[in-house]
Amino acid sequence: MTEMKLVKTFPGAQPEPSHLPLHRIQYEGVVRAALEEDLGRAGDLTTDGVVSSDSVATASLAARSAGVVAGLDVAIAAFQMLDENVRISVERPDGASVAAGSRLARVDGPARAILTGERVALNFLGRLCGVATSTARMVDAIQGHDAHIICTRKTTPGLRTLEKYAVRVGGGMNHRFGLDDAVLIKDNHVALAGGIAEAVDSVRKRAGHMVKIQVEVDTLEQLDTLIPLGVDAVMLDNMNDTTMRQAVDKVAGRMLVEASGGITPETVAAVAATGVDLISSGALTHSVKALDIGLDIDIG
Repeated sequence: MTEMKLVKTFPGAQPEPSHLPLHRIQYEGVVRAALEEDLGRAGDLTTDGVVSSDSVATASLAARSAGVVAGLDVAIAAFQMLDENVRISVERPDGASVAAGSRLARVDGPARAILTGERVALNFLGRLCGVATSTARMVDAIQGHDAHIICTRKTTPGLRTLEKYAVRVGGGMNHRFGLDDAVLIKDNHVALAGGIAEAVDSVRKRAGHMVKIQVEVDTLEQLDTLIPLGVDAVMLDNMNDTTMRQAVDKVAGRMLVEASGGITPETVAAVAATGVDLISSGALTHSVKALDIGLDIDIG
């Protein structure tokens, strides 16, 4: 029986995670590709040469540093795609905050599958735990404010679904998943369209009624042009805190206000205090440090 337990040892943990689990079909392809890349043309020469085909083992997946767990199902898939007889007992599920040394899960079954799947499983698990942990730090830093932490499209190619899931596990929210689920008019679009009003008018003629429109502005003058156009959201790009506060006052609740550009855990609280609704950070995914996760064979 799978044991489900949450232990609060890291800022940003939520006793009842609000994220929804991923469906296997959302990650099976990328896990399969990673295994195929690792196995290559000859398979695991080391494990197959050292470990007998009938050998069984028990191993522990453990966090070697504190953080937030994300991606256990993805790691489990790496083992079970190699051998469906591998069994996993989860002790710290996705969304749990863990201290260094905490065991996340026990892995039992054919030893070859456990060792062959180890690196792929840990690559995914460490990366996704790192994203969740980074997000949780940002979320914790703005407690007491109404703003939400959101991610961007600055994701690892092929891993966007997984990394955006890890952001949700860490307590954040998602921005666009791709170019096809919302309109975001940026400076280059405005330059080619001939102005903000022209860009908004053009896209409204082509986008469906369900598509939301957001526009990036760099100055308060651009914001003054945008406000009468009645779009859904504005992105304040690389504005200082004083200017952002003035922008929030100008908008006066007529659209969502997002702050973006070089925001760090050290500066995010001051940004949230300006009254913006959303704070986006590409660093949550594009430069995150993987959490140190290890797999150790249990001896004796």
